[in-house]
Amino acid sequence: MAVATSRRVFLQLAAAGLAAATAGGCARLTGRDIPGRGSGALVVSLLGTSADAAARQALLSGFRAEHPGIEVVLQPIQATDWGDFFAKILTQVAAGTPPDIVYVATEGTQLFAEQLAVPLDDYVRRDAGELAEFFADVHPALVESMMYQGSLFEIPIEFNAANMYFNTGLLRQAGADVPPADWTVDDFVALMRAEQAAGGGGFLPYYWTNRLWGGVVPWLYANGTNLLTESRAPGGQWLWERFYDADTARQRGGGTVYGDPLATADHTVETFEFLAQLIANGLSSRPEEGGGNTLIGLFSGGRIGSTPAGGFWAGGLHDGGMAPDAFDVQFSPRWRTQRHQFGAAGYAIMRTARDVDAAWEFVKYAARRESMEAVMAANQTTPARRSMLTADRYAATGPRNWQVFYDTVDRFPDTGPIPAPAQAAAVQSAVLKHVGTALSAPGNVRASLAAMQADLDTVMGTRS
Repeated sequence: MAVATSRRVFLQLAAAGLAAATAGGCARLTGRDIPGRGSGALVVSLLGTSADAAARQALLSGFRAEHPGIEVVLQPIQATDWGDFFAKILTQVAAGTPPDIVYVATEGTQLFAEQLAVPLDDYVRRDAGELAEFFADVHPALVESMMYQGSLFEIPIEFNAANMYFNTGLLRQAGADVPPADWTVDDFVALMRAEQAAGGGGFLPYYWTNRLWGGVVPWLYANGTNLLTESRAPGGQWLWERFYDADTARQRGGGTVYGDPLATADHTVETFEFLAQLIANGLSSRPEEGGGNTLIGLFSGGRIGSTPAGGFWAGGLHDGGMAPDAFDVQFSPRWRTQRHQFGAAGYAIMRTARDVDAAWEFVKYAARRESMEAVMAANQTTPARRSMLTADRYAATGPRNWQVFYDTVDRFPDTGPIPAPAQAAAVQSAVLKHVGTALSAPGNVRASLAAMQADLDTVMGTRS
């Protein structure tokens, strides 16, 4: 039976410019377009190419050996970003040919929880004994980021926090070392000035991209603010009290609730003015569109000195030809706080799944350490399991300071997910539209943020 896209989901996509894909801007998918559809197999959709699916073949082989009666096929979907990927999933939903399981990042967690995914609460309660080892190995912030209104909708498999990467050769050229863990924003500016003085033509000390993850958000978090107000949903104690200690249970809730926009708040304005000044002084690039992979060539070639990136860059820089000691990483600098942002991902089971029980067995199997080891051998992400981050894992790729990746959540317990309500795609569209204008000159900040506030009020339904 075809499953119609709800009006609310459609409007969320329309606000982000994605509705055309759902409404017919993309070719309508049929059952024949979905690998495994019609064969009785569970279809698992993930963002990526056939090469990304191939990297998970060991996971599938192990699962089939243990569950010979459950056939699973992977459906890689190429997309420009997570929003584009989710739009393509919704196209399948509208066509009545949805996958059974979807690999969902933070950008889509609340959208899927609200409209598309099955809560995992009953399964987790039933299999608590089997899952205790998993939760003991995973930081509660990662788990809570996958909760919505007190229910758990994904098991975290990976995450990436926005840390600061450095080209160590350029640091030495500037007479500097990788900064200490407790460095400050003032230390950051001083280091960028030292690199600027030592660099040649065409060199930029700091480079960043215009997106929610790793864009302006890390600086907002460090300055004690956000794009949207945050609070904790009630509930979730069924999980915290079963798998975590009493202190953790008291500090956690049922997921993040996003509310009024903060684009014109004093600390937000201050953050944008700080970034505008960095740009005006030649210490930073203007925010560029694109993902982290576009930076690898610039970074490895010595064109930029530092940039925000996560554990995924360890493998990316290694594949790009950088030696393990040619780069290093540190926490982002302290401002009013040293809170960091992260994005996580895990498997969500669709409400339309042909066999939810079988899908749960796959999700549970994918969270085992041996399963995650098989998928993450190349250091293209940060494992959600703390025990998987070891010196041996990073010996071949670097960086030397690899402990930073998990210490970002262990040492800074207020570190949290990027602001991603159910309307995340529309929030991102509204933000990115105004960031470039706001930072084109120091005098543009306040007017551009007022326009961003108006757009976010519309998206979030907070305009009076």
